[in-house]
Parts: sequence; structure tokens; C-alpha cells
Amino acid sequence: MTITILDGTPAESAGNMSVELKKLSTELEKNHSVNHFALTSMDLHFCTGCWSCWWKTPGRCAIRDDGEKIFRSVINSDLVIFASPLTAGFVSCHLKKIMDRLIVLLHPYIEIRNNESHHCKRYDRYPEIGLLFEKEADTDDEDLEILRDIFERFALNFHSRLNWALPAEQFSIEEIINETCSV
Repeated sequence: MTITILDGTPAESAGNMSVELKKLSTELEKNHSVNHFALTSMDLHFCTGCWSCWWKTPGRCAIRDDGEKIFRSVINSDLVIFASPLTAGFVSCHLKKIMDRLIVLLHPYIEIRNNESHHCKRYDRYPEIGLLFEKEADTDDEDLEILRDIFERFALNFHSRLNWALPAEQFSIEEIINETCSV
């Protein structure tokens, strides 16, 4: 199995999520091919909404940065793990930045699925999705429900599915490996 980990932990984060993700990556590498991207240490820019990836250079982002490595890894993976501490109820800006730019992996054309408008596939297959997050002190069940809903909607448009969403405080590396192997 090929796994991509998108680590959106900010450099100034007080938690130990990056440390745990490195341990997870090391364990997964024993039986899988793993690409671990520490997003805060990469040259990544925000999507400008220029639509070049759809019309001028189909499937290629006009922004020349490290995004290209991530796009290639994501579309060639069986599983993508989105990982980030929550900030104001959502994932970090580092993770959100690359999530927005994954639109390059879809066509601009729209199809109707389940009475909803969604982008058409650019590729034959898309990876499954897992979500690891670190709660804030005031994170409640409603916050978690909203977060899960957003990632389920993202997965739906990405021709995928959200397999699991686990709080970092409550997961063990063994549990993630078990969840990952069940994909």
C-alpha cells in the first residue's frame, strides 16, 4: 500500500503531533511505501483561483512550488492521511492550503451525483482518506461533527471516502496501523 501523510502541524505548535506522526510514518514504512510531507517546512503557496490547472495547463498548477510533489504523491497513493491540530475549530492553514490546491487533480467539468454537483474525475482512481487531528481545549462534539462533515464532503468531491477520523490524543500507532490496513 502507498500512503501519503500530509502533516499540517505548525512549527510553533505546543503539542507533540509531529513527533507522533514521525513515529507513525516509521512504523508504516515497515510494510508500506510512505511519503510524509511536513507542510510547514515546504515551499507552498495558496491557490489563487486562476483556473490555469483546468484550462491553460490541464492537471498542472501554475504555481511553481513544492505542491507538484504532493499532487503526484496523493494521486499515486492508496491512502492519504490528513493530519493537523485544530485551530479555531478547523485544521491548520498549512493543511488547508494544500487541500485547496488538490483541485488540480479534478476536472473543471461537473457531474450530478446524488442530486448534487461534483467535479468529474481526471484520473481513474483516487486514494482513500484518513484524518488525524489534535483537539483544542474547548473542542466539543458539535465541532467534531462539523469537521467530520467537511472532510466527508471533501472526500465525496474527490471521488473518495473518509475512512476514519481520529483525535490524536486518543489514537495509538497500533490503532492507526489497524485502521490503515483495513483500507
